[in-house]
Amino acid sequence: MSLQVQNANNVKIYTVSGSKGSRSIPDWLARRNKKALKNDLEWRHRIELIQDFEFPEASLKIRTTRDGKYVMATGVYKPQLRVYDYAEMSMKFDRHTDAENVDFQILSDDWTKSVHLQADRSIQFQAQGGVHFRTRIPKFGRSINYHSPSCDLLVTASSNEIYRLNLEQGRFLNSLVTDVDPTGGNGVNCGEINPAHLLYGCGTDAGTVEFWDLRVRGRVGILAPSLPESVLSSSLGISALKFRDDGLTMAVGTSTGHVLMYDLRSNVPLYVKDHQYGFPIKSLSFHEGTQGEDGRSKVVSADCKIIKIWDRENGNNFTSIEPVNDINDVCVVDNSGLIFVANEGIQMQSYYIPSLGPAPKWSSFLDNLTEELEENPVQNIYDDYKFVSRKELGSLGLDHLVGSAVLKPYMHGFFIDLRLYEKAKAIANPFAYADYREREAKEKLAKEAGSRIRATMKLPKVNKMLATKLMLGEAKARRKAAASATGDDASAAAASTEGGALKDSRFADLFTNPEFQVDEDTNEFKLLNPVQSTKKPSYRIVDEDEIEEVSEASHSDGSDVDSDEDLVRVSSYKSGAQSGKKKADQITSIRSGVKDRKRIPKMEALKQQASSRSAPVLKSQAQRSFADRVAKDRNSDNSTSRSTAGGMEMSFRVGGGRGGRGGRGGRGGKSSFSSSSRTSEGGSGGPERRERRSAGRNTIRSL
Repeated sequence: MSLQVQNANNVKIYTVSGSKGSRSIPDWLARRNKKALKNDLEWRHRIELIQDFEFPEASLKIRTTRDGKYVMATGVYKPQLRVYDYAEMSMKFDRHTDAENVDFQILSDDWTKSVHLQADRSIQFQAQGGVHFRTRIPKFGRSINYHSPSCDLLVTASSNEIYRLNLEQGRFLNSLVTDVDPTGGNGVNCGEINPAHLLYGCGTDAGTVEFWDLRVRGRVGILAPSLPESVLSSSLGISALKFRDDGLTMAVGTSTGHVLMYDLRSNVPLYVKDHQYGFPIKSLSFHEGTQGEDGRSKVVSADCKIIKIWDRENGNNFTSIEPVNDINDVCVVDNSGLIFVANEGIQMQSYYIPSLGPAPKWSSFLDNLTEELEENPVQNIYDDYKFVSRKELGSLGLDHLVGSAVLKPYMHGFFIDLRLYEKAKAIANPFAYADYREREAKEKLAKEAGSRIRATMKLPKVNKMLATKLMLGEAKARRKAAASATGDDASAAAASTEGGALKDSRFADLFTNPEFQVDEDTNEFKLLNPVQSTKKPSYRIVDEDEIEEVSEASHSDGSDVDSDEDLVRVSSYKSGAQSGKKKADQITSIRSGVKDRKRIPKMEALKQQASSRSAPVLKSQAQRSFADRVAKDRNSDNSTSRSTAGGMEMSFRVGGGRGGRGGRGGRGGKSSFSSSSRTSEGGSGGPERRERRSAGRNTIRSL
């Protein structure tokens, strides 16, 4: 067995019948597999508190008899009334009527005498043998009440009159005329008789409650309920009315979804309860003897969407029920926690709330079974059917089955046999299983790759360049030590190279304290490092955040970095025409004892292009003697040479031109310029001195 349970406001509400509690299969499936349902475990273990507790289309009103043995309900279609016997837990009989039922009252203690107000302005008296008497009223009726001391049947209608039919005399008496303006369809919506002192009250479309004393057939008072300013009072109408057994408390339901609690001795409401939906209140009832909370009484109010149960004294919420179908009427079984709901669905709903009261005597087994039924899981009855939307049906190529018996329309899609669905899916996508296996394999490999342990050395936030150089130096020393030694000697050599300035506590502040940051723009740093490359280095330092991004990229590519040594991550840049484009970050690992030139960059400072070209020239000049170099310079017409001290000498010979005055400029002579403090070979006198450049005239211009 299984039982649906709700837990609104920490109050358990068991759905005994109706909704999705007892029957979770559609009617067409039940009719089709009626013989096969005897083998269905859930169908055989379903719960039906009262057998055939339903109507073909919808239920309208429901009442219980005063003796507590029967329940009577009306519904459609066809219009009919049904009586259910508690002792047999089944339907006793049903009767069809000519029109829909608007309201009815049970006149006797059992079901044998009842009066029904029909939608065709007729009033029917049902007896044990059938329809006993039938009469009509001038206007369409809205509610019906029976005043037992005077035997008057009071009928409210869409007019300002309340019709009085005396059952003892068998004739209509003078009507009770209210202050309602009958124009525009206004009338009296509801009526109620106080069980303590038999005061009759009726609610009107004008938003007033009129009280009548039937002993003198006169009005004794008018109450005009007031709502908060946020609610438009022009649309206010009284839709429900209920008196408590104490004779002083009254609940008034409005067409705006509010419930006002009154004391008859005051015209000011004690409090106002809002249903928040804005629909008219359809049912009001007081429930006494609630278990827990010191037995305080509750109020059960309902509109077409929700049933609210709340405290009568302060209006605090106790719990609420939201059925699937619209609510037409609510009946609370006296002195119990069982609630019957007439609704727009086929089945009439039954709810059991243990905290509201015990189960009735005729269904006392509910108290023993609720906890057990709640624990068992609910089996899905739709295992043999698959719900598909119209779009999915088109993708499977089954559009031509729409309208046939194979597809059962339901909401915005269809029910289709599960076997047919599987075959159509296999034909539409034959490689679905292969794609599934490939996707699962990729997910498994990615999961295994993500669980691997990777050793990384993160650069400090201070002096990253210095830390990089130290790391590369230590890694280079480890490689050399591992290459020169084997076995235990290799491990000892690797251990001897570990540490250094990065792990020395004396230099800890150098890489953690920002005050020790090396500023490369200062003059002191430039004096200590006079020669620096103007080109960008062939490596780039990777921060901690970038390490995570690079590691994720490497894992996705399938590459693995598995080393016990420190790792330094660098990324190379493209040169030449591709220097403007950034290359993706790469991870380079330095492993002890392994020489991988493709992955380990050389962290050597790049020399200037000019110095790299002049290296062979310096080497050739160093092998020659000083005399040979001087002789070569004299024999060459134009020559340029560099000295070992960094000086430069340039010699050239003038082929012809004007001579200078007084031998200045040297006619066809030789002029030399040198960056070093060299003198001419002729010493300081004689003609050699006259060949020097004159300070008064620019020799270069004369050339």
